[in-house]
Amino acid sequence: MVSYSLSENAYLKIFFHAAKHPHLPVNGVLLGRQTSDVVVIEDVIPLLHHWTSLSPMMEIGLDLAKGHAEAQEMSLVGYYQASERLDDTALAPVGERVAQKIRDQFNDAVAFVIDGDKLGTGDPALLPYLPQPSTTLWRPCIAQSPAFTTGSNFLLAKADSPSRAITLVRDHNLHEKFGDFDDHLEDVTIDWLRNSACRVESSET
Repeated sequence: MVSYSLSENAYLKIFFHAAKHPHLPVNGVLLGRQTSDVVVIEDVIPLLHHWTSLSPMMEIGLDLAKGHAEAQEMSLVGYYQASERLDDTALAPVGERVAQKIRDQFNDAVAFVIDGDKLGTGDPALLPYLPQPSTTLWRPCIAQSPAFTTGSNFLLAKADSPSRAITLVRDHNLHEKFGDFDDHLEDVTIDWLRNSACRVESSET
């Protein structure tokens, strides 16, 4: 079975996106590379915090994100979302459709739903979804080991990424510098593809 490794930079950006819009749905795409049987998720590109369907803005954002990924010699390897309710960890229908579009180009695509109840706990706050064989349905990944624990196929490159994310938001307000495609449409100076202002030096494991 394929394993997934999530870089610290990718985890932090997902966390910043959710923290900046805590009462709104947010979504974005995962960028990475596949090496043998491991999908290494190196970065994310945040798309929207206002969406109800697979809108023209979503399509444009996806196309731009795909072009950026290819320029970095990476691929779109997955999708992430958070719901407006903390206790809602269902992959929304639009999320299934976007994840499936990515899967059409990258067979081992994954989707993550942000678990709002875990965001402030220091535990990994992501619930992985995988496609069901021979269907376009996506379901939570059910395995013997919960995601991001010993023995799981989902790993954090830096084990302290969740606690570090909390510190960077609480003490440094780094999420306020974070911007998605929606923000860019309102202010074209916002670097939504890279979010360089939010990039931090890698911590020690």
